[in-house]
Amino acid sequence: MKFSLVICTYLRPQALLELLHSVKAQTLYPSEIIIVDGSTNDDTKHILEQHVFENLTYHKVEASQRGLTKQRNFGINKVSKSSEVICFLDDDIILKSNYFEALIDTYIKKPNALAVGGYITNEVSWEKADEKKDKLKFYYDGWMRNEPLRFKLRQKFGLLPDAKPGYMPTFSHGRSVSFLPPSGNIYQVEQIMGGVSSYKKEVFKTMQFSTYFEGYGLYEDADFSLRLSKKGNLYVNTAAQLEHHHNKSGRPNKLKYGKMVIRNGWYVWRVKYPKPSIKAQLKWHATAFLLTVIRFTNILTSNSHRRQEAFTESLGRFIGWVSLIFSKPKVKP
Repeated sequence: MKFSLVICTYLRPQALLELLHSVKAQTLYPSEIIIVDGSTNDDTKHILEQHVFENLTYHKVEASQRGLTKQRNFGINKVSKSSEVICFLDDDIILKSNYFEALIDTYIKKPNALAVGGYITNEVSWEKADEKKDKLKFYYDGWMRNEPLRFKLRQKFGLLPDAKPGYMPTFSHGRSVSFLPPSGNIYQVEQIMGGVSSYKKEVFKTMQFSTYFEGYGLYEDADFSLRLSKKGNLYVNTAAQLEHHHNKSGRPNKLKYGKMVIRNGWYVWRVKYPKPSIKAQLKWHATAFLLTVIRFTNILTSNSHRRQEAFTESLGRFIGWVSLIFSKPKVKP
């Protein structure tokens, strides 16, 4: 099965180089690697000129084409006609050596799959589940992990998700695929993470990534996944493993990020539920308020640098929340 790799990058030349070295070490190598660079300088171009990677082509985009979703759509148009699967990776990823082998094998095991996501291993610590249930733990499929504070508090207020990991609850604010354990199993979901994703190329005959999500593109992956899940099946293969190192370069300031958390979060909720019930609407707002309060309390518990970030992001969330009263995002079908 021929597959292409599209990497959209922005001001992260060293991180990109580390990713490409992990691609070079793969047991199954992409038919082509397409780099779509939105950087405002030529550092990425220069560092790639100093290294050789098989089947790699480099594209520098103009300002009008800059931004995650625009760059992804640009990359899709550069994929060869013979390719059957298009893979996307964030530029601050490091792959395990059999990542692509496990990922592409999923399409053979699950021939109805329209999309398959990979599995991040370095963000959550999982253990085999105890026989005795611990209220401080989250349990799933014979495994357990620490239950984050936000979910412990949500439980007290009756705001826990009414859907399993990888699915959107009726009032959104669900458990992401990071709540799926490293079991090696393949799980059906309706959301995959865009930075570790792959899709049948045929998907893009009728769909593209929404340009509503400008620049950094927070939750663009949820939007695309939810729209695609209406057409067919999506999976996460926990055997297709990698590490995500969250490079800070090219990220938006915390005020803007906070606004995106609320407004983009509202947008993707309405993609799945265009006409939510009054109860679901109340729960969405109650959860958004609680999560904003939790983020605000980080001002008291963090060091001076983190304290400033917590305040700025909390302010951004509040502004984004108030803005919904006057100007709700227009959801595209």
